[in-house]
Amino acid sequence: MRKAHITSVKPGDKLGRTVFQENGNVLLGEGVELTQRFIDRLENLGIDMLYIQDDMTEDLEPSSAIQDETRRKAMNEVHKTMTTLMDTHKTKGRTVAPELGRTFRTVFGQMMQDLSARQDMLVSLTNIQAMDSYLFNHSVNVAILAGIMGVAKGYNRNQLEELGVGALLFDVGMTQVPKELLAKAAFLSEAERGVVQKHAEDGFNLLRAQHDVSLLSAHCAFQHHERFDGSGYPRKIRGDEIHEYAQIIAIADVYDALTSPRPHRKRHTPTEAIEFLFAAGNTYFDVNLIKMFCKHISIYPIATTVLLSSGQIAVVSANNPLAVHRPTVRIIREADGNPPAAAYDIELKDSNNLLIVKEV
Repeated sequence: MRKAHITSVKPGDKLGRTVFQENGNVLLGEGVELTQRFIDRLENLGIDMLYIQDDMTEDLEPSSAIQDETRRKAMNEVHKTMTTLMDTHKTKGRTVAPELGRTFRTVFGQMMQDLSARQDMLVSLTNIQAMDSYLFNHSVNVAILAGIMGVAKGYNRNQLEELGVGALLFDVGMTQVPKELLAKAAFLSEAERGVVQKHAEDGFNLLRAQHDVSLLSAHCAFQHHERFDGSGYPRKIRGDEIHEYAQIIAIADVYDALTSPRPHRKRHTPTEAIEFLFAAGNTYFDVNLIKMFCKHISIYPIATTVLLSSGQIAVVSANNPLAVHRPTVRIIREADGNPPAAAYDIELKDSNNLLIVKEV
């Protein structure tokens, strides 16, 4: 299969990967034949990319960080918790879910089982999401990325659980932000930004009221917008004053936010997001944590469609952990616009005259 922009998808194409709703239920299942009505509906939901079955790339299988069923269950629990908080007036400081900590320790434990079963720790986030599901899906993605970092740091089981619960619930304070601000496509006013920024403190207060949520997990909500140079919020703390869990979650938060479509902008590519992170080293984030994070991110995930400097169109067919910026690619269209007689692979690490220009 290959990942395709929705504008290049045609009626008759078949989905290669399931598309989920915000609560984790299936919106369209793998193998569904797309009609124009389906395509229009997906585009209206803010879905800009789809995995499509394709004869030239039928043997390519994007490497999912976690299983679809694990993601579905995680999204369902995040959705259930978040919507309960959204619908409950003045929940600050009150226990809203007696077993919140235990529930999310179980959820994160299953995610870690999936991650530990992988042959390597080079991950990509292959899921396709509707714009409205961003808040719920984002928390799951951040937890995946944070879990990879926790393993790389050598955290023990208790530390991984604290980090994982904190990552799944770090944005819980957003449930106290008015819905019209969450959906606003235009730039926020200074007053509106102040309302949104209060979500860090609100999230901390919500989590520390739960008897079975670690105070360190609660601090992930409190500190995930603090920055290494003291320019963040709400307390403008800096450097090692920010707990390492929160620093890890902050990096994962920014990376996934940049690579997701938002109401006010298109998604950035993984390459662009990583360039931003490195540019922010020892300013917004600890550069050593950034280096560790980037070692475990697939810049060009398998099934990504790219334009080469030769003018050829190719699909990434394999990654090399020792040269993540030089994957193996499969040519599906020659520079003259015609498909090759038979698809063939090129190892970019051995082809110094070829570069990836951009994703298409």
